[in-house]
Amino acid sequence: MKKTATEKDLIRADYTALTELTQRLFECVGLKADRAESVARLLTLTDMMGRPTHGLTQCKAYLNELEKGGMSTHAEIEVVRDTGSTMVWDGHYLPGLWLVEQAMNLACQRVKQHGVVTLSIRKSHHIGCLAVLIKQAVDKGYFVTLASSGPHGKYAAPFGGTQSLLSPNPIAWGIPSRREPVLIDMTASVTTVSMTREKAQAGELLDHPWLLDSEGKPTRDPRVMEMVKPAGSLMWLGGMESGHKGFGLALMVEALTQALSGHGRMDAPKRWGASVYLQLIDPNAFAGHHAFCDQMDFLIDACHANTPANPEMPVRLPGELANQRIQQAMELGVPITRQTLEQLLAAATNYHLSTAGLSQP
Repeated sequence: MKKTATEKDLIRADYTALTELTQRLFECVGLKADRAESVARLLTLTDMMGRPTHGLTQCKAYLNELEKGGMSTHAEIEVVRDTGSTMVWDGHYLPGLWLVEQAMNLACQRVKQHGVVTLSIRKSHHIGCLAVLIKQAVDKGYFVTLASSGPHGKYAAPFGGTQSLLSPNPIAWGIPSRREPVLIDMTASVTTVSMTREKAQAGELLDHPWLLDSEGKPTRDPRVMEMVKPAGSLMWLGGMESGHKGFGLALMVEALTQALSGHGRMDAPKRWGASVYLQLIDPNAFAGHHAFCDQMDFLIDACHANTPANPEMPVRLPGELANQRIQQAMELGVPITRQTLEQLLAAATNYHLSTAGLSQP
């Protein structure tokens, strides 16, 4: 196995040039301009936040999905049910980032009237990094929950089992405050499918034994997921001793995303896609925005004041580092891997697009 990639493998690229090129690439394969802009912007923001496995490296896979029809280009959102405060959409495998952003925009409009707005989406395509999507709602002062599952994918076995059945099932919460918003983005599994594939392709080991082989034994070898037979599975949060906690969280996510949307594993979908759950809460519908922020600000300050185990590493809350990285990226450029930039430039050459502002790594 090779050594893990280091910071020297990252380069800084111009934000505007990256987003414009990525948008044009998606337009070349038939995506409407507004949808292409949304996906390009959110993928770039993902890299800016420091989540490279779900950022522009996904562009190659998205282009392939658009070309072969796995990701829809001209379909429209189908409203299955709308009660005002609750909605069910059929996304017809439209780009997940754009689709969830549309849902977020509508929920932000309605939550002022209803206090709580919940939207369930079936047949979305991949929705990428959840923290990126919840940011726009929490920045407006709303408490937001976003969850996603892949009813087509089987990557994690039920706790105590050996045969993969569930997906990693990410869930995120955005909590407003007068300080920086808290952005919690996690999966029910210890690591993700994207990270595992990235490590396997690079010939690297995972940092810790975050996977299980086909016999249910912990391993650092990412190849057990898809490169060997019988395949292994993702390890649940809590590990070998307390993995029932991650398993329970995964079951809850599948209930919220698949059962509420009316589309899940029972339907045995074959396409790469997602079932999605989104809920916005307006604190003004409860004790009030000021009371909410008073409580959160006090808690955040108390966390920051807590004596750190390592004096050089003070306590930080989820989302703080991501916000710092966004500011740094705006000043210094977007951090991406050389391989990702090479893929973008190769795609641009394939579609005869200009790469002005982006140099060969």
